[in-house]
Amino acid sequence: MSKIIASAAIRGAYKLVGQAEKKWQEAMDKWGAKEPVGFPNTAYYLPVIYGMLGLKVEKLGDMEAVLKRTKSLLPPPVKELHPLPYLAPALDAGMATFFAEEIIEAIRYLEQPDFYTKQEDITDNNIWLGAADDIILRKRGVEFVDGTATGFAAILGAAPTKEIAASIAQELQRKNIYVFMAGENEGKRFSEQLVEAGVQIGWPTRLVSFGPDVTAAVFAMGFATRVAMSFGGVQPGDYRKILIYNKDRTFAFAMPLGFVTDEWYANAAGAINWGFPTIADTPIPQVLPSGICTYEHVVSNIPHDKIVARAIEVRGLKVTVAEIPIPVAYGPAFEGERVRGDDIYLECGGGRTHMVEWVTSKRMEEVEDGKIEVIGPEITDVPIKSKLPMAITVQVAGRQMQEDYEPILERQIHHLINYAQGVMHIGQRDIAWIRISKQAVEKGFRIKHIGTILHAKLHQDFGRIFDKLQVTIYTEPEKVDEMVAKAREVYKVRDTRIEGMTDESTEMYYSCTLCQSFAPGHVCVISPERTGLCGSYNWMDCKASNEINPTGPNQPVPKGEVIDAKLGQWKGVNDFVFKASRGKVDHYNFYSVVTDPMTTCGCCECIAAVLPLSNGIMTVNREFASETPCGMKFTTLAGTIGGGLSSPGFVGHGKYNITQRKFLVGDGGLLRMVWMPKMLKEEIGARLKVRARELGVPNLLDMIADETVGSTEEAILPFLQEKGHPALTMPPILG
Repeated sequence: MSKIIASAAIRGAYKLVGQAEKKWQEAMDKWGAKEPVGFPNTAYYLPVIYGMLGLKVEKLGDMEAVLKRTKSLLPPPVKELHPLPYLAPALDAGMATFFAEEIIEAIRYLEQPDFYTKQEDITDNNIWLGAADDIILRKRGVEFVDGTATGFAAILGAAPTKEIAASIAQELQRKNIYVFMAGENEGKRFSEQLVEAGVQIGWPTRLVSFGPDVTAAVFAMGFATRVAMSFGGVQPGDYRKILIYNKDRTFAFAMPLGFVTDEWYANAAGAINWGFPTIADTPIPQVLPSGICTYEHVVSNIPHDKIVARAIEVRGLKVTVAEIPIPVAYGPAFEGERVRGDDIYLECGGGRTHMVEWVTSKRMEEVEDGKIEVIGPEITDVPIKSKLPMAITVQVAGRQMQEDYEPILERQIHHLINYAQGVMHIGQRDIAWIRISKQAVEKGFRIKHIGTILHAKLHQDFGRIFDKLQVTIYTEPEKVDEMVAKAREVYKVRDTRIEGMTDESTEMYYSCTLCQSFAPGHVCVISPERTGLCGSYNWMDCKASNEINPTGPNQPVPKGEVIDAKLGQWKGVNDFVFKASRGKVDHYNFYSVVTDPMTTCGCCECIAAVLPLSNGIMTVNREFASETPCGMKFTTLAGTIGGGLSSPGFVGHGKYNITQRKFLVGDGGLLRMVWMPKMLKEEIGARLKVRARELGVPNLLDMIADETVGSTEEAILPFLQEKGHPALTMPPILG
């Protein structure tokens, strides 16, 4: 390693370790050793320290041992004549830097509890998000599993201008790369430049403003470390496996913009431990041989219009992006973008006008591939703030196309349109809602480009099941009303067909192993009445996916001989699970939380748990951050069972699964449900009422406690008794 880099990194580490020790001593003098410290809502304490050392920092006093280890890592300053290579001491200095920065930031949370927003979004007066909590980690983890997020760029400092900053950020977004931002250069910060340029930042747009100081860079390393522990099954303290996991699976890199300080060098040296190289825009010394990183370690003096491409090359990222011929940027990073108030040029649906989306199969001769029509007013025909009705109709034809695939394709319309910058889409079917921003229209976006997007992306993603696709978009009120009526008739037929499917009526289930890169022992098997526990896949989705990619993660699973009809266990499923888990799991039950439940990965929407005192079960969704009657928050539950384990008494599941007929039926089913968060009750309330009527307890929803009743078993039991909850008179759940 360059002597200049090693010297600067070691100097920077000494500065940050000294700062950490000073802040710790001041905090000890003010609060004492027993004062709790940590990052909010995480089961991973201070994650870099926890991951590397296996030490749980829960109180100020716990930091003393960490500071001793940190100072022991500090190498002597590089001298004029030095007999040893510079790489190893610089790496040690980098690791010491991250330990020191976690201590500094943890004490900041103690001293200034409102310094960070502690949520996914910025606020009107605070753009600093702080450390990602476990809810955010698990929510975003799915994107790293299924490839919609290819990696992250940790940016320190600022670009020369806000326009260059916006250009770099949007190119990274187009490549599906998260941007983690910290630090400042000459009084400017990259995240503030984006805000000035009118770019929306926050987790939903993948532009994450961690904090204003260089020490906030440690939040990016904590995120990477928790990925290995949370999804990869690596144990805290097994630093070698954590570092190798990140080198091989978390495709990240550091991008300092501006003058590189000693503290920046120290952070860059630390990132190399994880296999993350540095790509800089200034002429700092380079480290070109490979070794710890896959390719070069430090590459410098890269022009701003080439820096993203060079970073991707150096990190070894394989980015596949379909070039969509539309005049705005396009990619999953824009899915969380919102178009509000004064930004709106055109609005359709959302209760303001009729809007419908409908995919239908046609004969081959009835479809002209690539034909896109807008029947009615275009954007250029209406003034700003206009409202139009809209019907998006997609006609597909192909030898492999089946009616069962229509809703699968239709469901893609939501996120495919949302990937366009400046276009917001909500809902589906006849409750869709779209807003197109003034900025998108100024760049040349038109209604016809919706058809361009759907033609290109549906062909790319689902081309195996159809040969031709054309799009007709209506904005004439009479034609829209006509399409709404036709589509609603089709929806009724589809719902009847899908709702009528049962686990007994099909001999073939489907696997999903998307999460195995994070939870190696986990194998999700999806049946008509047990959707995937991530909530993203049902039986028909998996069938369509298998048609598209026969060697992919959704494989057909013959269920075979029935072993236990009540609990939901079949020989064919067991054989598949044993093979797909590489011998880690030899059986599980679909319909039980008590007896050998299905394995759970880190991406589950909800976790159910047995409540013995109530003779029932509870469930909690990942968005709910508070305590639950089982004594654990969602984050703790997920950290305990989410690595691909079968954990009797606990099981992950999707939200939709709660109202499916087979939901935990082996233990008594939905009638056992005694507690769930209020937000979840509201979200699934309509479907739950329908299912409750089928079970003969039409007021079951009102009998289910939530956090307004209590968050302990003792607190909710009187409520259940008063309501006469059926679980109280059912056979013992643990009997």
